[in-house]
Amino acid sequence: MNDHQVLGLHHITAIANDAKRNLDFYTKVLGLRLVKKTVNFDDPGTYHFYYGNESGTPGTILTFFPWEGIGAGQNGTGLATHIGFSVAKGAIPFWKERLTAFKVPFEETELFSQKTLSFKDPDGLQLQFIEPASPDNKDNRIPWATTDIQSQVGIKGFYNVTLTLEKADATAKVLTDILGYEASKQEGQKLRFIHPHTQTAGVVDLLEAPNGPRGYNAAGTNHHIAFRVKNDDILMEYREKVLAAGLQITPKIDRDYFFSLYFREPGGVLFELATDNPGFTIDEPLETLGSTLKLPKQYEGMRSKIEKVLPRL
Repeated sequence: MNDHQVLGLHHITAIANDAKRNLDFYTKVLGLRLVKKTVNFDDPGTYHFYYGNESGTPGTILTFFPWEGIGAGQNGTGLATHIGFSVAKGAIPFWKERLTAFKVPFEETELFSQKTLSFKDPDGLQLQFIEPASPDNKDNRIPWATTDIQSQVGIKGFYNVTLTLEKADATAKVLTDILGYEASKQEGQKLRFIHPHTQTAGVVDLLEAPNGPRGYNAAGTNHHIAFRVKNDDILMEYREKVLAAGLQITPKIDRDYFFSLYFREPGGVLFELATDNPGFTIDEPLETLGSTLKLPKQYEGMRSKIEKVLPRL
């Protein structure tokens, strides 16, 4: 693994309509760990939830802005539309039974010769469980285990993300020329790209839909996807690469648990680059991650006011 490369996905951030419903679904139905409960940097009256494995390892982190009453968005071109989670070989029957028990409709298919279970969260966000088919699959990540979901069937973290685009060419060029992905295979209108420098969370699929509806962000859609880099120095190397490609990119932003840069790729999807450092244990111990409300420094003085306006969980 080359540390000076992008190392697959870091996190994906989506939008929800109801904070408590979102929290219950991802922790109780899907069995992810709430690793951080904080607020939106730009809207402190809104939660920002981070779900993942025990420590919130990059590549396992799904985050949400639950904007109460925002209403439904529309998946379509210009958005990341499907999130694929990696599960162990043989885990699909467990998840079929569990989703059925919670009255969550699903569809069983095969994509790129991999067993896939497609379903939606309560807001309509499109999710997939994928059993990686390759005999040399090296996903050794340990899922967070709950009373109902043992680690051998739990969610390991991301397998892939699907971007839906009017045209794929310019986005493919960003993936290969800037971020170091390699074109792998094609199935119908879907192009698969794999990152050679990571064994997990390293797959991006581009779905070309020239006549598809344009997506718009609200509940049930993905706000942005973040790619992982090891530290700040490498982050800033990538800033230069993005600028050299003629794209606009933000200055470095401190998100408390990582440092990041944002840029919009030519197909319209908001991309972020995010660092491994400093991680989620910077302000609470591993054992109690996600158990108390953590506020960005600039809002700590407003804690009592913020706690009054946040939705009840």
